[in-house]
Amino acid sequence: MTHALSRRSLLVAGAGAVVAGVTGVGLVEAGVVPGRGRLNDVLGLSGEDGVAPDVPPGAVESGSFASAARGTKVGWAVMYPHGSQADDALPVVLVLHGRGGDHTSAINDLNADRYLTAAVQAGTAPFALAAVDGGADNYWHRRASGDDPARMLTAEFLPLLKELGLRTERFGVLGWSMGGYGALLLAADRGAKEVAAVGAMSPALWHKASEAAGGAYDGADDFQRNQVFGRAADFEDVALRIDCGRDDPFADAVRDLRTEVTAAGGLQAGAHTAGYWRRMLGAQLAFLGEKIRD
Repeated sequence: MTHALSRRSLLVAGAGAVVAGVTGVGLVEAGVVPGRGRLNDVLGLSGEDGVAPDVPPGAVESGSFASAARGTKVGWAVMYPHGSQADDALPVVLVLHGRGGDHTSAINDLNADRYLTAAVQAGTAPFALAAVDGGADNYWHRRASGDDPARMLTAEFLPLLKELGLRTERFGVLGWSMGGYGALLLAADRGAKEVAAVGAMSPALWHKASEAAGGAYDGADDFQRNQVFGRAADFEDVALRIDCGRDDPFADAVRDLRTEVTAAGGLQAGAHTAGYWRRMLGAQLAFLGEKIRD
């Protein structure tokens, strides 16, 4: 296991992902060109892009480890609010990136390190964000290849975070797009004894396997095994916040899920873009910080 890359190195490492992930994420993930969303964007009806808070980022500790669960080397990064550090024994929120992303996406695409500091400065109790490579298009569940990012999270990454001094007995999960779905799936599978709270932005949800993006599942059986619809009982006592832009291709499915579960958040002006996720991130982090503290 290696440690302690600088924040500058982390930013440089993910520079390519920014170009590919931010500009094309809606088309790649949804498999469609959302016509109304593009028109509303041109007309300025999808809402303004979120702008990173003008606050100092906190410390970032980075490294990698050989994952037996994924069968590959994975990178990770832990973000602390400004003024905090590893030995402060903070609670932790796992960060699950979207399709085409990696552990650097939270900082490079969303400026999560700055939003974390801003949330704490606004009164949220300090906590850490911990991002890790889940695979570019694995959708955060075990695949037929044997690659199992969900097991990597619980059996490998959480113990590593505990060694770093973070509190991992109950944790939060934050994700967007593919990672938003992954956050919900992890909570449904692990339950409230382990997952205190979930923040999902624009989760990639489909009602039918035939509607899913290519490669998201290994077939209809895999799709059904990893559903989040129809599992309201599995979310009991997990605090949920689910947000989605009204011009997002996943908006209808997200609206349907919100009728099944009790969740904060809602549907706002916005599309499937990093600008929308940045706009929602402050509220998401405030919610997660409160719930994992409780």
